Amino acid sequence: MALHVPDGPLTLDDVPRLRSLGDVVELLPVATPLYVRFSAGPVADAAAESRDHESGCLLPGLSVNPLDPEPWWDRPVEHWVARQLCQYAHLMTPQRFPWALTGELAGRGPDCEPLLVAAIPVASIDRAVVDEAAALYARVFDPGNDGT
Repeated sequence: MALHVPDGPLTLDDVPRLRSLGDVVELLPVATPLYVRFSAGPVADAAAESRDHESGCLLPGLSVNPLDPEPWWDRPVEHWVARQLCQYAHLMTPQRFPWALTGELAGRGPDCEPLLVAAIPVASIDRAVVDEAAALYARVFDPGNDGT
């Protein structure tokens, strides 16, 4: 999958639409680092301030989740991506959806999540991808196991 970046501001109309978990995994070597964000999209995010909802503090970037596995991850890449997509899937509404992006790391949020600036939309992600990720997550992980 080739990453084409047109001139000018990018919208989700300018980027590929990912329709499967495999599509997300294929994109990882093309756009690294790759993150997912659940929001109203890049245009809405560019026009709004990012705030921590609990404290009210202004954040120095967009809150995202990493889609690239950490070096210590010894399971299939699909498992990492599924887990990351599921972490904030509860934020999906008709107005909020997942999209993939890259950018510059500006810091960490209150949940230690990466905060990005100079965000570049890379792809939109269908709800079906999150549903596929949830099914895989339920099958290969032990949700809620805290080791006690």
